[in-house]
Amino acid sequence: MTRSLFAKRRGALISALALALPLAFIGGAAHADQLDTITAAKKIRVAIDLAVPPYGLKDEKLNATGSDVETARLLAKSLGVELEIVQTTGANRIPFLQTDKADIVISSMSVTPEREKVVDFSIPYAAILAVVGAPKSMAISGPADLAGKKVIATRGTTNDQELTKVAPAGTQIVRFDDDATSITAVISGQADIFATAPPLLKTINEKNPAKQMEPKFTMKVNMLAIGLRKNEPRLKAKLDDFVKAQLKSGELNTIYKKFHGADLPADVTRNGA
Repeated sequence: MTRSLFAKRRGALISALALALPLAFIGGAAHADQLDTITAAKKIRVAIDLAVPPYGLKDEKLNATGSDVETARLLAKSLGVELEIVQTTGANRIPFLQTDKADIVISSMSVTPEREKVVDFSIPYAAILAVVGAPKSMAISGPADLAGKKVIATRGTTNDQELTKVAPAGTQIVRFDDDATSITAVISGQADIFATAPPLLKTINEKNPAKQMEPKFTMKVNMLAIGLRKNEPRLKAKLDDFVKAQLKSGELNTIYKKFHGADLPADVTRNGA
């Protein structure tokens, strides 16, 4: 082989390697292990909606509190890292994961087949009812009674999805972007019927006792789980171990009972057996 031919081939090989290295680096960065990232940062970013009492809210001193907040604090403690709460809304929970604004979501997020297509979930740590609520004076016993009526729902939530499935023709569904706005709409009289969770009906009654909202019928019982990005098996295993251990110890039940006034359903607690 002549020196000039060798030099040409050597130059071509170097050029190919120069092109390949950045691509390999980019590919590696895109598939960085999330658990390693959290451990290295010594911090876990948890997306929580702080306008969904008693799951997430701010107390009179504007400090974050609620059952989801306490669950996130317990998780951070078990991992030995700092907790950073990333405030979100129901509609932004999954987008915040996908755009790396948060490492995980602990925000009254129900496990659904649609969501499982785009994110992974831990085993359930709690449960939530999807109900249709209205004032005691209203005669509503099932979906058929919603025909011709206006019903408020928070966009992108399982309450919205379940209502859409069962609402008969003629039902007017008015959607708002977060629970806080939906609650304000009910309190202000924009509509008297609300597809939501029972704790939010209690919040409305506390803010406006004249409403006397109550659950009229249950659309579905949903399992709540920690959301994380797809293809993070080590982080998912760590989250599953955390939930199992804290269900077994009773810590998650203690948190739930503190904020919800009842024990966790058996369908949840059996995960800690």
